[in-house]
Amino acid sequence: MAGMIFAKDGLVVRRLTAADASLLVKWLSDPRVLEYYGGRDRPHDVNMVLEYFFDDNDEETRCIVTYNGVDIGYVQLYRISDEEYEDYGYSKEEVVYGMDQFIGEVEYWNQGIGTQLIRGIVEHIVSLDVRIIVMDPQTWNHRALRCYEKCGFRTVKLLPEHEWHEGVKRDCWLIVYKSNN
Repeated sequence: MAGMIFAKDGLVVRRLTAADASLLVKWLSDPRVLEYYGGRDRPHDVNMVLEYFFDDNDEETRCIVTYNGVDIGYVQLYRISDEEYEDYGYSKEEVVYGMDQFIGEVEYWNQGIGTQLIRGIVEHIVSLDVRIIVMDPQTWNHRALRCYEKCGFRTVKLLPEHEWHEGVKRDCWLIVYKSNN
């Protein structure tokens, strides 16, 4: 499959293409998804999706997640920004990646697929000789935090009022995965 990042146990992660814009519009206009990703006050239309997810100057690797042949979600991975290096307390000599993801097909929630996805993406990033991976989930998102902990991420520090979500600056946790390889 063209643009494939990895495939394992029914899960395929492949690069985003223009044909995927309608999937993102569907998922990012669903209030159940937006409650955890972006906020219910920010439903996406096609113009928002094209502007944000299809920026040619972007250095993020943006992908669609497929499970047993069904497109179910989205993941992006990237080297963190200069501002994030400073906020998170890392030296720019260290290669640090971030990742964000969601399962947009809610009937696939709570089945262990998120854990499978996180483990697969971590394995892929580590294969790129990256030893530190960070995420910044909101402190109230306990389901996601449990998933990340199962995958080897550890809570490092509180990021007060770190992310704008549904009209409020929300606290987030800086969580970190460190590879021993």
